[in-house]
Amino acid sequence: MKINFDHEVNRKDTQSAKWGVIQDPENPSRWITTDDYFGENRMLPLWVADMDFPAPQPVIDALVRRAQHGIYGYTLRTDSYNQAVVDWMRRRHGWTIDPGWILSTPGVVPAVNWLVRTFAGPGKKVLVQRPVYYPFFTAIENNGAEIVSSSLVLKDRRYTMDFADFEAKAADPAVTLFILCSPHNPVGRVWTREELTRIGEICRKHQVLVVADEIHADLIFKGVVFTPFAAINAAFADNAVVCTAPSKTFNLAGLHTSNIIISNPELRRRFQQTLNSCGLGKWANPFGVVACETAYREGEPWLDQVLAYIEANRDFVESYIDAHLPALRTIRPEGTYLVWLDCRGLGLDKWALKRLMLEKARIFPDEGYIFGPEGDGFERINLACPRSILAEALERLKHAVDG
Repeated sequence: MKINFDHEVNRKDTQSAKWGVIQDPENPSRWITTDDYFGENRMLPLWVADMDFPAPQPVIDALVRRAQHGIYGYTLRTDSYNQAVVDWMRRRHGWTIDPGWILSTPGVVPAVNWLVRTFAGPGKKVLVQRPVYYPFFTAIENNGAEIVSSSLVLKDRRYTMDFADFEAKAADPAVTLFILCSPHNPVGRVWTREELTRIGEICRKHQVLVVADEIHADLIFKGVVFTPFAAINAAFADNAVVCTAPSKTFNLAGLHTSNIIISNPELRRRFQQTLNSCGLGKWANPFGVVACETAYREGEPWLDQVLAYIEANRDFVESYIDAHLPALRTIRPEGTYLVWLDCRGLGLDKWALKRLMLEKARIFPDEGYIFGPEGDGFERINLACPRSILAEALERLKHAVDG
């Protein structure tokens, strides 16, 4: 059955973070409700990474059945749940995992915090590749470690890794952990097997543990191949923790369910110990369990359709900007549903650029500078919405820039 992703779903009064609030352009620590700020003239949120599409119908149906049961007591992740994760990784990515490798957490971001606490912590350094997903920074700093960046290199509208710089940073004995963002958020790169192999070899050589955030692994555009880091070889798997979730793939982020895959028994034991010390153990969100298992078993036809729609949105945005906003440049994503927009041609500092977006264009993307200083002059735009919203946002942006 063909799904109509063009239909705009009204998310008002659903406690949606995406549609409910924006940052105060003068005070980033303060959030403003959109009704108060824009009144009848709606703001267009293109920031936080959730979709404006309903989840797959089989997931909705399964959640309704579970809700109608009426008892929402302590819930376990069953063998059937774990097998659904195993089957998805094998079928979608050609990666064979053992059910015993799976530990569950209420989200990848909490997991990254606990992983930093377990394998880095005070006095240690954690390597990242800026511009990169900004919750990594707080996960590192909140747990007493220091951020070290081997920044990505932008050339001809495409980002690459600087392997010489990466190895120089990884050779520091205080660097014990590397957070790999794969596919990369926000620049949209899907790293090749060769790129990942070079990174994996450097990390093994210098005894740096790889935490691979692969939450966007299922969101890959045509002609591009995603390689799970731990699937490259057994040695890499032995030096890796892989963070996965159905949340981005099937628009289930609010159900707080993620699966952390660790084949190395000692690493798994240490991480489990941290989870236990935080009071996190065998219990799960009953709706998250149902949604994850159902999505992995029955959601693939929906995913194939939504990927085609998002890819067409990507092409639409690129064509519009190339034709009507010559001072801007898109960085073409190979995966995720995010576009990294180069606005440096406008000649604005980050605060002026933010005011242009919020006050003049009345759109709310994620400002590039929050992904690190390498992101100054960029904006991150969410493509996972009806095309009518993107078209309106681009028209507003053109009007603001022309003005």
